[in-house]
Amino acid sequence: MRSADPTRRAVLLTVAASAAVAALPATARPRTHTIVMEKMRFGPSPAGLRVGDTIVWVNRDLFRHTATARDLFDVDLAPGASGRTVLRRAGRIAYVCRFHPGMTGVLTVSA
Repeated sequence: MRSADPTRRAVLLTVAASAAVAALPATARPRTHTIVMEKMRFGPSPAGLRVGDTIVWVNRDLFRHTATARDLFDVDLAPGASGRTVLRRAGRIAYVCRFHPGMTGVLTVSA
């Protein structure tokens, strides 16, 4: 009996592993969502947020803004800048811009 070519075996294992990861439900893998700050407002909060997901904050305004949630995150962005935060807990997370208290939003995060 002939043994399998080691290169072929490695390729087959890689393909099998990739297929297994792709078969996982999308909710099992962290996702990246974007919230845009524009016209002195936060854009809509994404639906389906889960612990481990990342929020990319994008400041398209002419003013400096923050996305600040007490004890959880504080992303400070100059005009035109972007920043990230990873969601570390489930629940309703209220956030605000420290410089413009009228700018508010809520993230709803599932476990």
